[in-house]
Amino acid sequence: MSAKRVETLFNGKRDRRAKQRFRIDQEVRYKMLYGRRISETGAGRTSNISSSGVWLTTENMLSVGTPVELSMQWPLLLNDSCPMKLMLYGCVVRSNERGAAVAIERYEFRTQRALSTRRASVPAWLEDRPTP
Repeated sequence: MSAKRVETLFNGKRDRRAKQRFRIDQEVRYKMLYGRRISETGAGRTSNISSSGVWLTTENMLSVGTPVELSMQWPLLLNDSCPMKLMLYGCVVRSNERGAAVAIERYEFRTQRALSTRRASVPAWLEDRPTP
């Protein structure tokens, strides 16, 4: 049985990916891995994320086929008080002068120290959401 392909418009072009993509503009840090060593580090911004991949801007063109570790602050708080970091592990599948596509092999959320009296700022893309 094959996965059903969903066609939508993405950046004015027909998108035939099987997984839904979410536009998330968030700062991201990346580490290019060479075995157990880090061969390169950098920063960029995510553009869109699905359960199987992420597109991000990069400081340099990344080598296709290279394992990569991505980390980003998750825009929502756990229990309205605890910041989370999303760790993505995968492989660069496409790269150009504007950014890179990473196929996600696994991911994990990590909690960070809870906010005491201050609240994290709400990202612009969440401000217009109705409160449940």
